[in-house]
Amino acid sequence: MSATTSAGHDEYDEQRGRIMSGEMAEQPAVLRRILDQGAPRIREVAAAIAERAPRFVLLTARGTSDNAALYAKYLLEIRLGLPCGLTSMSTTTAYGAKPDLTDVLVVTVSQSGGSPDLVASTKAAREAGAITLAVTNNPDSPLAAVSEFHIDIQAGPEKALPATKTYTASLLALYLFVEGLRGEDGSAARVLPRLAEQILARQDEVRALASRYRFAERMVITSRGYGHPTAKEAALKLMETSYIPALAYSGADLLHGPLAMVDNISPVIAVVTDGRGGEALQPVLDRLRGRGADLCVVGPKGQVEAASAGFALPTEGVAEEVQPILEILPLQMLAYEVTIARGQDPDAPRALAKVTETR
Repeated sequence: MSATTSAGHDEYDEQRGRIMSGEMAEQPAVLRRILDQGAPRIREVAAAIAERAPRFVLLTARGTSDNAALYAKYLLEIRLGLPCGLTSMSTTTAYGAKPDLTDVLVVTVSQSGGSPDLVASTKAAREAGAITLAVTNNPDSPLAAVSEFHIDIQAGPEKALPATKTYTASLLALYLFVEGLRGEDGSAARVLPRLAEQILARQDEVRALASRYRFAERMVITSRGYGHPTAKEAALKLMETSYIPALAYSGADLLHGPLAMVDNISPVIAVVTDGRGGEALQPVLDRLRGRGADLCVVGPKGQVEAASAGFALPTEGVAEEVQPILEILPLQMLAYEVTIARGQDPDAPRALAKVTETR
């Protein structure tokens, strides 16, 4: 190998993942911007929708945004007692169904706001009588244009294919929106930027976990309650960056069959929210330990100490409903570090595009 070739290879190694790494590092600043600049507008939108008294909520999204929508489902059902559902867009875009959506709130979450099926289904929902809200990172998008209301998550341009800062920004915007529907200011989120900075500074801990899992052929990620969307998003990040098949299950669903595939070889990551969700997950953790699983816990320090490996989160004094905004951070870093360790580039996963135009 020539010296020039060697130098070029070293330069390529330094460039791999640079964009994703930079965007992960922006997250504390993005969270602050939403809290300081975006929150008043979110409260205005929430107040206007609250006056309309929607009878239930439908959430529409794809990919990473679908996991953010699932988080909103937990918030709306727990914090407001509003029944919620995740929509199947093909019922209107492919089958031409025309449901009666009078007094229904339809929330469409999309980073780009450009996917044709999201735009078409939101337009159809509005025509069917729904109150429509778009939550995007692009106020000039087609989705924002067809929606009655819009919330800008203010994450700034995101160039890496794996979504990181737009995911946590979506979670925070949705949390503030739900709190606004309740007439509250969402002050529990004020601690998040500072704690996010602390978590992102612990990259060496995550790199050590990555060396443990770089050769994994399969991973299982589980949680319950507010942590369930985090498990699904972590699985998606691992699959799209490192190509490791990662299966995400609610802890309750894991016990209904998939537990049989758990052994002492395939790692299991448990996202343990400090609160009722974590308490509900405890019997699942006990079963996993009983099967000799290679268990990694992301959660409170005490839970991490009882596992094979893990990452302790600063959860003391943090409301359970906002912990998912912190939980995903070490898992984003893990996906990044595992991908780098496997010699791949997390900025440009194969066969993926930033805007997926499903119809």
